[in-house]
Amino acid sequence: MLIYTVKAGDTVDTIATSYNISASSIIYNNQLPWPYRLTIGQSLLLSTDSASAAKRSFYTGGYAYPFISEWVLNETLPYLSYLYIFSYGFTTEGELLPPLLDDTFMITAAKNHGTSPILTLTPFGPDGQFNNYLISQIVNNLDARRVLKDNLAEEIINRGFEGVDIDFEFILASDRDAFVDFVAYMQQSLSPLGATVSVALAPKTSDTQVGLLYEGKDYARLGAVADYVLLMTYEWGYTYGPPLPVAPLNKVREVVEYALTVIPADKIHLGIPNYGYDWTLPYIRGQSQAVTLGNVEATQLAISYGVPIQYDDVALSPFFRYNTDTNGVTAEHEVWFEDARSINEKLALAEEYNLRGFSCWQIMELFRPLWLLSADRFSINKTPFI
Repeated sequence: MLIYTVKAGDTVDTIATSYNISASSIIYNNQLPWPYRLTIGQSLLLSTDSASAAKRSFYTGGYAYPFISEWVLNETLPYLSYLYIFSYGFTTEGELLPPLLDDTFMITAAKNHGTSPILTLTPFGPDGQFNNYLISQIVNNLDARRVLKDNLAEEIINRGFEGVDIDFEFILASDRDAFVDFVAYMQQSLSPLGATVSVALAPKTSDTQVGLLYEGKDYARLGAVADYVLLMTYEWGYTYGPPLPVAPLNKVREVVEYALTVIPADKIHLGIPNYGYDWTLPYIRGQSQAVTLGNVEATQLAISYGVPIQYDDVALSPFFRYNTDTNGVTAEHEVWFEDARSINEKLALAEEYNLRGFSCWQIMELFRPLWLLSADRFSINKTPFI
């Protein structure tokens, strides 16, 4: 496939004529709504007739909540090895807490597409936030984790889950070793059932990196005991932070290069974000809050305000600025998101380092260029890991 950057005077029809392709394919690939307007700097994914080279096998995954649109789910599943269902909680005694909405349709749909449904395990407290007290209780209490293991096994046997993804964040440094033991225990217990156990890792660049996100995660030992890991290489730009690219490639590369010093490449999934943020300027720490938006939505926002999309040559990420006027008050906005160019750079990075695959946070909105590019570059592996 070819990525084209829109120039002044371009239309869907003129681009289609230049590349001898159908306008409908451009519209479909890029989810362009009527009347198919474009803006300067917008990236378009074009389907060409050139022959594809041999592709290496690759595992792909996507996280989704049970309120996902069935249409979005079924559009995405053909491109997924794993569907991570988000999420299952637990009590301090090890009782499993399912999502508020029934996720049976997700398990069924995944299996219909040859995709493995994966139970995502998260330590959310009553406030809906990651709770390190809950983590401490479950990783240090052998009876509680045995109960949790039995409950997870029951979900695997009775409901058809094919793995567990352990997404624990803000682990206390004092629980670092206990968390490794917890992951190892789950892998040893659930592997005989044919289930994988993966673990999500905060984006570290050294083993001694300080901070609550990092100190409780031992890359080397977790990489050794889990079947595979996900590097959460996103959220440099985040809801409460200043305007930044969500996943700048230079920073993503630093995380991958560190991870490869302690974890084999064939155990690493690169994290890829499927969203952007809209900040109102000026940014005020402690007060500002960015608005989350989808990649297609971000592009249409730039078009609606008639502003060009720019591309940062270091972060290899698209962005734009626009102004709003509400009751005579002007506000400047800055938007960072993902497009075909930035996604292709991340896929190229995964290929460069021969990683096992990538996992996408999250797939609640369809961004077709992500999946078309992954299928163009790789052969999506649909066979079970174990």
